[in-house]
Amino acid sequence: MTSNALRRSLALAAFTLLCSEVLAAPKVYVSNFKDNTVSVIDSDSKAVVATVPVAAGPHGMGMSRDGRRVFVTGDDSSSMSVIDTASDRVERTIDVGKSPHGVALTPDGKTLVVGVYGEDRLALVDTASLTVTSTIPVPKPHTISIRPDGKLAYVASQEPGKFALVIVDLAARSVTGTVPLDKPPRDLEFGAGGKALYFTRAGVNTIAVLDPASDKIVAEIPTGASPHLANVFSGATLGTAVVQGPGELLLFDPATNAPIRSIPVGQQPHWMASSGGRSVWVTNEGSNNVTVVDIQSGQTTTVAVGNAPRKVVIQSAAAPRVGISNFLFDPSELIVAPATRVTWINDDGAPHGLRFKDGAPGQDLLLPRAEFSRVFDRPGTFDYVCSVHPYMSGRIVVR
Repeated sequence: MTSNALRRSLALAAFTLLCSEVLAAPKVYVSNFKDNTVSVIDSDSKAVVATVPVAAGPHGMGMSRDGRRVFVTGDDSSSMSVIDTASDRVERTIDVGKSPHGVALTPDGKTLVVGVYGEDRLALVDTASLTVTSTIPVPKPHTISIRPDGKLAYVASQEPGKFALVIVDLAARSVTGTVPLDKPPRDLEFGAGGKALYFTRAGVNTIAVLDPASDKIVAEIPTGASPHLANVFSGATLGTAVVQGPGELLLFDPATNAPIRSIPVGQQPHWMASSGGRSVWVTNEGSNNVTVVDIQSGQTTTVAVGNAPRKVVIQSAAAPRVGISNFLFDPSELIVAPATRVTWINDDGAPHGLRFKDGAPGQDLLLPRAEFSRVFDRPGTFDYVCSVHPYMSGRIVVR
């Protein structure tokens, strides 16, 4: 084989490998309450590929922004298990306090807020060091949702006789207000864009729609018996709600707050997750499986998991990175999809920089350990060089 042919062969192999990494299907993580495990599902094949033992009574679940970690609280313990998604093993167990319930991640991904039900407080966990950095008193915190701007957290407080949504200023680490309720709040979620907070209450067969600008309930969406969770996912045109009594996923119009139709799922559905808004994964606690619902067609697929599945999260794709070391960009060519954010990090001892040939803003000086990011929102080939050392070059291909 000639040297040119060898180079072409190696380039093709590298291209194939890179494409397989970019297009790898995300994994879905399902907590099995009675098994004290998490089932890991390949979202493409719909097959369980791993089972991970976690803290007793897995209750709340969260996914890191880069898709590299899953956080699982143990209701029957004082622990939170941290799963490494590369190995699908627990990499760390964190003591957060007695009977931790729901979790929510701040939009910047730096802080995980945990409801410590047994100790009437929120625990704030730094996701870099995996340590509890502070606590905020809140009575009987069950589930949590953080406003998209990251400033306020809304907490479902189940204190007997004083049921409420408790509003917490995350920067000040203090409670700023409450929304009193006559029934225990169950679950609450900010819909995409943060214009509405959807929440359910025990014994009330409607979804309450709260306007966060006024903290007033502005609508009630009628449902079947025992609605548990409602949301409008990013990329979705319709809202979805898990309704436990009839075992269905309810679709509703977020503009009019009117029910549209219902799709049967399994027995006693508990939670749901979506990636892109086109399909929804619903856990069925009473039938030990997960139903994958195609929203447009209404078609469903069932995946058997463990005993009493409750929470579910879907892995997000890790943000692509280009390292700078030994006066080289690594990789020198990166293939990504449109709307992808690419981050460069200077792992060298010398300063570098970025100058894009399409004229987009770059970085004149990138000191060691510093980072720079750019979102590529359209297909094309984008060449760049180091602004300090022009003989260093790289390329981003968007397709």
